[in-house]
Amino acid sequence: MLPDVLALVGGLALLVAAASALVRGAAALALRLGLTPLVVGLTVVAFGTSAPELVVSVQAALAGAGGIAVGNVVGSNVANIGLILAVAVLVRPIASDPALLRRDLPALVAATALAVALLWDRALGRGEGTMLLVGLVAYLVWSVRTARREQAAVELPVAAPAGPAWRDALFVVAGLGGLVWGADLFVGGAVRLAEAAGVSNAVIGLTVVAVGTSLPELATTVVAAARGEGEIAAGSVVGSNLFNLLGILGVGALVEPLVAPGLRPVDLAVMAAFTVALVPMMLSGRRLVRAESGVLLAGYVGYMAFLLLQPV
Repeated sequence: MLPDVLALVGGLALLVAAASALVRGAAALALRLGLTPLVVGLTVVAFGTSAPELVVSVQAALAGAGGIAVGNVVGSNVANIGLILAVAVLVRPIASDPALLRRDLPALVAATALAVALLWDRALGRGEGTMLLVGLVAYLVWSVRTARREQAAVELPVAAPAGPAWRDALFVVAGLGGLVWGADLFVGGAVRLAEAAGVSNAVIGLTVVAVGTSLPELATTVVAAARGEGEIAAGSVVGSNLFNLLGILGVGALVEPLVAPGLRPVDLAVMAAFTVALVPMMLSGRRLVRAESGVLLAGYVGYMAFLLLQPV
């Protein structure tokens, strides 16, 4: 069991470090190509922090562990709202960005409803995966065009990052390689521990794997909140959840149709409930406050207790 725990911890550490390198290099290269920081934030950074979930879910799909692949996405979305965003709000209350309320939050609610409907039978085929990926492309095109229009009146020159471009490319290559290697270690350790404990792959995906692969979002969100950049913190969570549902589930199902017999309707309902709860919380007073974060945290702790106390 010790080698499996070491593989889990080592793989997780490698995932976090590799994701950081990938985001740093990709964001710098995007800026060199003339993309604005706003567009980079909407695409490269938000999706880069979801890279561990993507690689882990694809590795799990290839290994025939569909429960981990799907549970990772569902559990990560719950953790992003109930744990990560809640902790960020505890650090500092977060104002609700009007563009987020108008564009991205409704898109997340719609994507969640679609994913719940497709996963209700605990399976996701290639056709359904294609549908999710088409939704992701449509959202990306819409959000980037809207963001460019909204900032057109105050457009500023984009300064190229300091240092050579080859260094940024090296960060991207090293980050991608580290993600693949870390995910292989992480998924292997998680699967073997689940088998040894008699716990379903879905439960492992909803708990250990989901929290572990969400660490890049945790770091990004808490640092942004501490610096008073609440819009970045909230946008990172909403963007990451959208990519998890449309991109990761879509790619995973295309690689290998996903079957998650351990996933239950209550897990999908919890994910939907946390997502829908964000709407009134962000609309009330146009900000997330510490009392609301306490509600989210209590709900997350209760859900984790429910999962872990289920009979084996």
